[in-house]
Formats: sequence, structure tokens, C-alpha cells
Amino acid sequence: MDSMDPGTTHEVTNQAPPLADYNLFTADAALGEALARAGALWHRETLVRHGATLGAAPTLALADLANRHAPELHTHSPRGERIDALEFHPAWHDLLVLLRAEGLHALPFSEPRPGAMAARCAGYFLHAQLESGSLCPLTMTFASIPVLQREPALFEALRERLYAREHDPRDVPLAAKRSMMIGMGMTEKQGGSDVRSNRTLARPAGIAGGRGADYLLTGHKWFFSAPQCDAHLVLARTTEHEGLSCFFVPRFKPDGTKNAVHVQRLKDKLGNRSNASSEVEFFDAFGVMIGDEGRGVATIIEMANYTRLDCVIGSTALMRAALVQAIHHARHRSAFGRKLADQPLMQNVLADLALESEAATVLFMRLAQAFEESDNATGTNGAQAAGTGADESDRAREARAWRRIVTPAAKFWVCKRALAFTGEAMEVWGGNGYVEEGPMARFYREAPVNSIWEGSGNVMCLDVLRALERDADAAQALFLAWRREATGHPALCAALDQLSVLLNGAPGTREASARHIAQQIVLIAQAMLLRAGPPEVAEAFIATRLDEHAADCGRVFGTLPARFDHAALIARALPPDYLAV
Repeated sequence: MDSMDPGTTHEVTNQAPPLADYNLFTADAALGEALARAGALWHRETLVRHGATLGAAPTLALADLANRHAPELHTHSPRGERIDALEFHPAWHDLLVLLRAEGLHALPFSEPRPGAMAARCAGYFLHAQLESGSLCPLTMTFASIPVLQREPALFEALRERLYAREHDPRDVPLAAKRSMMIGMGMTEKQGGSDVRSNRTLARPAGIAGGRGADYLLTGHKWFFSAPQCDAHLVLARTTEHEGLSCFFVPRFKPDGTKNAVHVQRLKDKLGNRSNASSEVEFFDAFGVMIGDEGRGVATIIEMANYTRLDCVIGSTALMRAALVQAIHHARHRSAFGRKLADQPLMQNVLADLALESEAATVLFMRLAQAFEESDNATGTNGAQAAGTGADESDRAREARAWRRIVTPAAKFWVCKRALAFTGEAMEVWGGNGYVEEGPMARFYREAPVNSIWEGSGNVMCLDVLRALERDADAAQALFLAWRREATGHPALCAALDQLSVLLNGAPGTREASARHIAQQIVLIAQAMLLRAGPPEVAEAFIATRLDEHAADCGRVFGTLPARFDHAALIARALPPDYLAV
């Protein structure tokens, strides 16, 4: 103490250095292997470059800045004109520049080739580890493309701006812009997920209405995502039809004047603070009908299927980011005379988190393949399915099941797991994790959004039941394939038997058990996919999630049996030389 400066009480020691300047892609063995299985190794070098950029200290700082300086709404100009302008911190626009430059808003559609969907999803996953809010308008833009492709004239007018890899933040009419973003406006305060209770009314602007016609919309939206977008897809009723129709509502009218979409306020959200979510009112706002009249829900559901996949990826990315931070901290922090990472109980926790993270990663990459396979079968990506016959038909049905049944189940389960996961990873940091200076608090606050957005847990699980009933052939094809793969593995066979019991219950019982059914589908899917990797990873996952003793492990992380090599599981999740790769 005598050697210290006056007023100094201690030295700063035993604190983990900030995690920076590492490559998010090359440090992730599971992602690299999944990329190869998806036939997207042609994109590897791009992901290596992108992973290094995202892990650099200056890029990491953008996420903090964008979330500390939330967007501001300016409803009127100094002269009293209605402008509804949004002001973002420059860091937000820097993040959008990175996203668009990588083509994450359009890649499978703008540059279709085998593995393009997996390549895009892998890049999205890397960026989501950096910052989540900037992904919202990109996800909606991406998901709108297959919907807009069904309107050839409109899509042709928008194609160049939709596919552009340049971020154009200017708030000007579309004709003057180099690129564009698209948002969504579905829910209203009286209905939420029950969009069929929507009251917004659309009346023809001219004599005739119908698909492709101009309409004037009056009403409100309780959640209007990313109001700064250049256009939104909106659900509204028409005077001629009881059902909801879908409308393309631009920010500016064709004559160049601001459309009558008035932003009432921005939502004060728990997380996702870099992104603007709003409430709006329509006062004869201009819109163009997309799809057939009265078929708006079916039209928008196609968009929602893509956004649900991105919810799975986003939650998986939060888990991966939190895991890497937890392992990094444990390797640099000592307690009770040794590094946290060398202590058996901490190793158990980190290894269990690593299993959960890898299982979610292989799942979203398999879903990406299924989306590509089914898009190719219908020509959505500009390609057609190759081959005919029973084998091709079985593959098509399996792909449809992965996309239509497993995706909502995964959206339910993986997004739920992210909440517990980020909380556990925060605890590894101790008190340092609970303060806002580090990234763990932001991850934790971010975790609930994907569970809620695009349909909460119950909505997803009921959608799983509907998909099972409406496409029984696809479900049967998938479950038969799983039966074949499970041959000789007692725990997997027992898990499939349990799923069969749940599915064969009375209708009322099935609905009450919908969460259990969705959970079981995802756990089986993850176990099957993990078997393509190291055997010890799959067996540790099955032993703690599916076999007859799994329930004894409880629902907290850190209950892996001692027979598994915990240190090896951690090293696979984040190699010891991660700061040099």
C-alpha cells in the first residue's frame, strides 16, 4: 500500500479482458460443418471475412452505440408539416451497411444457387451475434420478396432496389432511392395475434378494386415494425369482402407526397432498443392490393414463415454470443485458487450450454436447407426441382415437413431456451454480467423478443398441430425417416414412441399437450441432426434431453453426467486458440 499513489486502494486484477478481435466464423466448428453439409462451402471465404469484421473491436462498439442511443421520432417539421421522421445514431446505419453489403436481405433470391439459403442464414447468424435490432428491417425485407414476386408488375418496379447491396437511409420517394426496405403492419390493439379481429378498412381509390388495384386505408396498427421502411405490407378489410386482404403501403404516394401513415409514438421496449417499433394510424393512406381479395392472411403467412426462421436464427445467435462470452470470461477469471474454466461444476455448466448452442445451430441450418428445397420445388428461387419418382417425392415431403411443421416448433422451443440460456451465461459473469457496461445484460433483455414476435409460444404450438393435421403425408414422411435413422438406438426409439402417444391422443388432449408435442419434435430433430457430428456431442445431448433418465437432470443447465468429457465439449464450442483464428 505504501507504494501506491495517494487515494489508491487497490490494483485492478483478475478481470477478464474484453472479448474482441476474434473470428466469429472460424471459431465455430459446428457452423462450419453444417455449412459443408448444406452444400454451401462456396460461401466459406466470405463468411471467414465477415466473421473477422464482426469480431473486430470497432465493429463490436457499433452494437453498444446503437443500443445506447435509441431512435427518436420527429412528427412535425419546424414549420408544422407532418413528416414522421426517425433519427438514428450513425452506428445504426453502419450496421445496416454491413448487412446489405453481405446480401443478407436477398441472397437466395437475387443470386440463387445450391446452398444459397444456408449461406445467407449462416451470415445472418454471425451478424445476430453482434446486434439484433438492425436485423428486423432486413428480415422483413427478405421475407417480403417471395410475396412480392407473385405480383410481377410491382416486383419488376421494385426488384433493383430490393436486391441492391447498398444501404440508402434517405427518407425520400422510392423513385429517388438506390435501395429499399420493407416492414410489416399486421396487429391491432384489440386482437394481437388474432389478426382476424382487425378493423382497418380499405376502400377502392377508383371505380374498380381487387388485386393490383389502388386503395385508401383508414385505421390503426398497434405494432408497426420499423416505420422508417420505404413500404409496409399491411392487413385490412375491404368493403366488398369480410376477410382480410394484404396491401403494399409505401411511405410516399406515387405523386411524391408523404403517405398518410401517421406515427403516433415509438414503443418503449424491454430490448431491441436500437430498432424502432411504433403505433400508427392510417388516414386514407394509399395502398395497392397484394394477392387475392380476402386472402390476406394466407398471403402474409408466407412472409411470416420466413420471419419465423429468422427468429430461430436470431435466438440461436444470442445463445452463441452469450456462450462465447461466458467461456471467455471463465478462461480468464480465477476464484478459490484456480480458473473458473478449470473447475468441474463450471465445466459442467459451460459444456451443457455448448450442447444447447450446437443443437440449435444444426437445427436452423437444416431448416435453411428445407426452405431451399421447397422453394426450388415451386420455382420461388427461379429454379425447378430435379428428378421425379418416389425418392424425389419422399424428399419433397420431408422438406415440406421440416419447413411447415418443424419451423414453428423450433420457433417456440429455441426462442424459449434463449431466455434461460442467456440468464445462465450472465450468471457465469457474476455481478459483472448484470451491469449495462458489458454485453450480457443486452443479450438477456434481447432474448424475449423472438418468443413474442411473429406469434407467441402458444400460437406456434397450435400452428404445429394445424400443420400436422393439414399435411399428414409430409409428417408421416418425416417421422418414418426418423424411425429409420433411430434403428438400434433405444433412447431415440423411445422418444419417437412418446411422440406417437402424444399425437394419437384425443383432439382436446392434443391441444392441451401442444407445447409438449412441439418440444418433443424439436428435441428429436436436434438429436437426429447432431448424430452427423461427433458421437460424444449427440450422446451427451440425448442423455440429458431424451433418454429415460433425462428428467432426473432437471431443467437447469449444468446437470451433465460425469461420464462425458466436459472440457472437450467446451473446447469444441470455442477452441483454446480462438483469439488467434
